[in-house]
Amino acid sequence: MLIVDLALFIFLKLLANPKKRKTNPKIINKPKIIAIFFITFILETIEDVLSVLELNISDMTVPIKISFNVKNFNISDDRVDTWITEAIKVSEQTKQQLNLNNFSFSRSKVKNLIKGKNLFVDGMIVDNPSFKVRNCEMIQLVLPAPSVSTPLPENIKLEIVYEDDFIIVLNKKAGMVVHPAPGSPDSTLVNALLYHCGDSLLGIGGVKRPGIVHRLDKNTSGVMVVAKTELAHSSLCKIFSNHDLDRRYNAVVWGQPQSNGVIIKPIGRSSINRKKMAVVQRGKTAITKWKILDIYPPFASLIECKLETGKTHQIRVHMSDLGHSIIGDDLYGKPPRNKYFTNHFFKEKNKLIKSFSRQALHATKLGFEHPISNKYMEFCSDLPKDISSLIRNLKKENISF
Repeated sequence: MLIVDLALFIFLKLLANPKKRKTNPKIINKPKIIAIFFITFILETIEDVLSVLELNISDMTVPIKISFNVKNFNISDDRVDTWITEAIKVSEQTKQQLNLNNFSFSRSKVKNLIKGKNLFVDGMIVDNPSFKVRNCEMIQLVLPAPSVSTPLPENIKLEIVYEDDFIIVLNKKAGMVVHPAPGSPDSTLVNALLYHCGDSLLGIGGVKRPGIVHRLDKNTSGVMVVAKTELAHSSLCKIFSNHDLDRRYNAVVWGQPQSNGVIIKPIGRSSINRKKMAVVQRGKTAITKWKILDIYPPFASLIECKLETGKTHQIRVHMSDLGHSIIGDDLYGKPPRNKYFTNHFFKEKNKLIKSFSRQALHATKLGFEHPISNKYMEFCSDLPKDISSLIRNLKKENISF
């Protein structure tokens, strides 16, 4: 009724304007009454039509209200969180409205909204997700405006490779943490993206923040993608979960492994050091394909790793388990001891290589279908200066960092 009341108020104001009055008010009294009833009828009819469409679009701005007339749906499960989730799936109008506002839905999100007192059943607030829908007439769910995220925007320079209204592809530099954490509360990628994106971030999970769908370790550099909207985030999460993408890394490892291979070993938390991951039988399946790109005897090799899964520290753990850990990896590294080198020059060279300041691992390629347009996109990133310098020094007799 809000539309009707507002329209009538404006209409009456116009009629009350002296400049609009006729000289003989008796002549317009009846037409005025007829016009009021006619407009009321038209507006109420429009609102009825919208109600039949199962969607209340009287407020097209956030917070958005979506309404369901229970009798219009044939859903067997009467638990309210499940009922709403199923109703959204079968209501095309609702899905269109959610897509326009970059909202995506799952039962867990509906459940959280209900617990947050955003559900109205026949005009009464319901905060119990297991509430039964039977004997109810109207259900309304309010989608609140995204709240401001805790991390603060920081003006940190980013190397943006690609950006549109839905995603950002960037080249993360080594030394930058992706998410704020107790040891790194600021100066993270999230802080930088909050500043860079500003109002173009439409909210992920009800919070105005960038949608991180995959991470690179602090000291790993390279290409990664971030979602700007709820819908893009949901789609990208499915892409990564189903492994429907091409992720490749270049790494400089100790020694000379075989020319190529596939590592299929489960990865889980180490029972010895809880800060580390390890190959453990109780772990989750992890698959890494690798091949040699170049050899720098007797010290190292440049390899390409293609991830078929995406477990924490996967490449670092797998290469360490293979006996060819990544140069500069303090956590998983197993550099050769100087005693293996009889030549003084090799001993000194080995010391210098071991002093490389971070793991020599770089995400060089990321290919995926755009989460909205479904167009295949591929992004590549050249090796950064420090790894390129490491490789040059591995090739020549005199080295310096």
